[in-house]
Amino acid sequence: MDFKQIVSHAKEYGFIYQSSEIYDTLAAVYDYGPNGVELKNNIKQYWWRSMVQRHENIVGIDAAIFMHPKTWKASGHVDAFNDPLIDNKDSKKRYRADQLIEEYADKLEAKAEKEIAKAARRFGDKFDREQFVTTNERVVRYLGDKDAVLKRLATAMKNSDLTDLKQQIEELEIACPESGSRNWTEVRQFNLMFSTQLGNIAGEEGKLYLRPETAQGIFVNFLNVQKTSRQKIPFGIAQIGKAFRNEIVARQFIFRMREFEQMEMQYFVRPGEEMEWYEYWKDLRLKWHKALGTPGEKLRFHDHDNLAHYANAAVDIQFEFPFGFRELEGIHSRTDFDLGSHQELSGRKMQYFDPELEKSYVPYVVETSIGCDRMFLAMLSQSLQEESVPDASGQESTRVVMKLHPAIAPIKCAILPLVKNKSELTEKATAIFNDLKFFTQCQYDEKDAIGRRYRRQDAIGTPFCITVDFDSLEDNSVTIRHRDTLAQDRVHVSKIEEVLRDKINMESLLRSF
Repeated sequence: MDFKQIVSHAKEYGFIYQSSEIYDTLAAVYDYGPNGVELKNNIKQYWWRSMVQRHENIVGIDAAIFMHPKTWKASGHVDAFNDPLIDNKDSKKRYRADQLIEEYADKLEAKAEKEIAKAARRFGDKFDREQFVTTNERVVRYLGDKDAVLKRLATAMKNSDLTDLKQQIEELEIACPESGSRNWTEVRQFNLMFSTQLGNIAGEEGKLYLRPETAQGIFVNFLNVQKTSRQKIPFGIAQIGKAFRNEIVARQFIFRMREFEQMEMQYFVRPGEEMEWYEYWKDLRLKWHKALGTPGEKLRFHDHDNLAHYANAAVDIQFEFPFGFRELEGIHSRTDFDLGSHQELSGRKMQYFDPELEKSYVPYVVETSIGCDRMFLAMLSQSLQEESVPDASGQESTRVVMKLHPAIAPIKCAILPLVKNKSELTEKATAIFNDLKFFTQCQYDEKDAIGRRYRRQDAIGTPFCITVDFDSLEDNSVTIRHRDTLAQDRVHVSKIEEVLRDKINMESLLRSF
């Protein structure tokens, strides 16, 4: 499905609403509806259990959103957490200069892929992609130009060379996406942190920031957690929490928002061993995504061209969203920058005594960080499908279905009496619902014809529908309909929980990678 259909479906079926809609909305802020909050909670549970429950040396915390202002000085956010801002004088629209250049590079790659796709259709099974990519004149030119653009961009970003960013936009003749105008302002830096005030303390105003990331709450608590949980290096600290960034251009639905949720784990290791653990977490995190049924071709690693000030290695796991491959998760080797900076500014030692080496040191850190909202959007994008299936009369009809992994589906099963005006059926269906609601998240639905109810459940990703019919009154059995295959099994009421448990239980998902 295209992106507009995904956004429309998300609202229609109670996944995502625009915030403050009755007041004409608040830009780039969204609310999760009844089905959305269930799916989001299930994604968070899957991440938390895979990080904390599966690893005896990873523990969790929940740090406060407000932190001492010096935290953000030490982390570099006060001085360096900026995006390059540029305005179009004619359209009055504001953009990130680096994103305009990246989008130009994406178009070059798209042109190359178009040539490759044409050749693949022409040559069929004889097509050698690698040979074509390295020998076709147009493809070589497109990809070479793309690499040159991105390399120059990375250099300019690393050096904070705003003049060169403006020159690139002019040389590449990049126009405003809305107006087509090339009448640009100069590029200037824009700090992304939201600030607020603590109030008057001894006559002085206390300035606070809404945290732009959750990681610093982990770093400042490093020693507290290590001592109270008696962890030995290597060990990790995990956290799920809200973060806030005053994005210049927040767009593409929930992909880029001003208030968002992160799932982060900081893994503390011996200096010199960070690259070994960096590779370990790259491999494990990719398996985590694939365990949900995400096809391998929709995921790829993308090494950073422009490393952050704290990193000596960084890679993104990118997902193919409807608008192209974009960052879903980051794995970073942060060195000892964070703990070292907090140690220097606070004057307190942030060191670990290693009993095996018999010495103290500031640990190095390997980070895995994934946006919960982006993961939510990835699951919507991947699972929402339109397909032809036979209807009750045997004719082909179209259904919209969300093929979510059963373990993260918002509703695991729906209990449906065949008709609503027969008290015996509704009473029995209600009794089954009242029993199953203690086992899993389920839903009772008696409105409309059974076929329409099936379609409604398909549209929100419910993997199993339990139909109570007239035979159920005689044999105390029900029909379980499978969302993906449309197969129907006759099951005794006493066996429903047993039949569903392995299919919807997150345990089997956690054991699969």
